Amino acid sequence: MGRLDGKVAIVTGAGQGIGRASALALAAEGARVVVSDIADAAGEAVVAEIGRAGGDAIYHCADVGLSGDVQALVEAAVAHYGRLDVYVNNAGIAVPGSAVDISEDDWTRVINVNLSGMWRGIKFAIPQMVKSGGGSIINMASVQALMGFEDWAGYAAAKGGVLALTQQVAVEYGARGIRVNAIAPGTIMTPMNEKIFEEADDPEELASTWNSWHALGRFGQPNEVAQLVVFLASDESSFITGTIIKVDGGLSIKGC
Repeated sequence: MGRLDGKVAIVTGAGQGIGRASALALAAEGARVVVSDIADAAGEAVVAEIGRAGGDAIYHCADVGLSGDVQALVEAAVAHYGRLDVYVNNAGIAVPGSAVDISEDDWTRVINVNLSGMWRGIKFAIPQMVKSGGGSIINMASVQALMGFEDWAGYAAAKGGVLALTQQVAVEYGARGIRVNAIAPGTIMTPMNEKIFEEADDPEELASTWNSWHALGRFGQPNEVAQLVVFLASDESSFITGTIIKVDGGLSIKGC
């Protein structure tokens, strides 16, 4: 028996990184998973990986920046599996730039995907979760919502909004059986960060610097975040809502 037997979960941005690890971990615990991404090949590969492990998953392409796509994603999940219990709001983009230097187009784009995209997931998931008797929404925020990093104004603003939205929706829909929580990862070795290392002049020096930022002396791996996703999706967290949980190896508590 898995911890999530009988539950149906949607994971956005599930083709790689934390989203992929979360989809695999949810399926391993018995959830039926709708893998969503805008990269079809990556998303379908995750579905195949879940299938090889004996799990049940389907792929649905959806851009969280478009309301019609998110609505269709939720409808596809319910049409295929008959219910919706877990929605992992993971899809996001990294757009650098200070408050002065970021262009208005980039600002609008990062807010639309990283904040409004999560609102869209919430908007369309909640009515279906209410029909299913309740559910768990898990929003992927960032420690950048809690502390400053140079040249990430739009990203930080979006992730800060995610924290406020998480608490607001938890209050509004708790009585309907909907739990809403946020995860704030620190430095996780995702493809997004792997690209930074590939482009660095001295990857070893950069790795040493990043490691030194953390109380644990290293950055994290996607599966270390995915394990918290499973917990928040499960009935083990039945009295937890409106929380922001850091998974950052002590990044946010360590001084220089």
